[in-house]
Amino acid sequence: MPAYILTERQGAVGTITLNRPETLNAWHRPMREELMEAIAKMEADRAVGAIVLTGAGDLAFSAGQDLGETIDFDPDRAEEWIREWEALYDLIRSLSKPLIAALNGVAAGSAFQVALLCDFRIAHAGVRMGQPEINSGIASTTGPWIMREMIGLARTIDLTLTGRMMDAQECLSLGLVNKLVPKEEVMAQSMILAQELAAKPPIAMRLNKARFREVTEAGFRDCLAAGIRTQREAFGTGEPGQMMEQFFAKRAAAKRNT
Repeated sequence: MPAYILTERQGAVGTITLNRPETLNAWHRPMREELMEAIAKMEADRAVGAIVLTGAGDLAFSAGQDLGETIDFDPDRAEEWIREWEALYDLIRSLSKPLIAALNGVAAGSAFQVALLCDFRIAHAGVRMGQPEINSGIASTTGPWIMREMIGLARTIDLTLTGRMMDAQECLSLGLVNKLVPKEEVMAQSMILAQELAAKPPIAMRLNKARFREVTEAGFRDCLAAGIRTQREAFGTGEPGQMMEQFFAKRAAAKRNT
């Protein structure tokens, strides 16, 4: 059985690695389920004081949703899909321990959202992040919610409607990345920060994080309710499937021409 998630612990720091490098660590339901299991285990482990989340390989943190999973969704499966994301995002938001994204490559779509749900993001100059879902015919609700919390409405509209990817310097200037380091130092610097945070008083850490969740809870629940309504309508029209078919056709043509 493939392991879509790898875990290890070094002292008080737990590491979770997204492990589908052949798909740029794009996730499907089995991978999301493994990720939730890994996060829950580290949350329950008293020996773990901080968690680092990264991706396998040197190209991507994660390309986001595996479109091969969503291409045939109907409205009912689309609603179920949003509820699966709600469970994962709710778990991340409920963590009592700091979570650091060690961004080793691209973070797109839902992976961009997961990175923003982390408490810190460390990246290198080659990292690109953004919300390109519109290009696959997928409407965005959770992405715009968290982007608006962090960078305001005008920039959120830009990123959502254009689907453009930001380079690392733009992410840093907007505060979406906390620190840029050389590519080979991303994991080491993330571990240093994680060790520092793991040494903080755990009750104060838990209470601070709980307060951050509390002040953003209403918006989070609203965006998930909107997500169900929006995705049911979108997938009911067939447009997402058509756009995904075009994406796969273009990718196949590009491979034939190389």
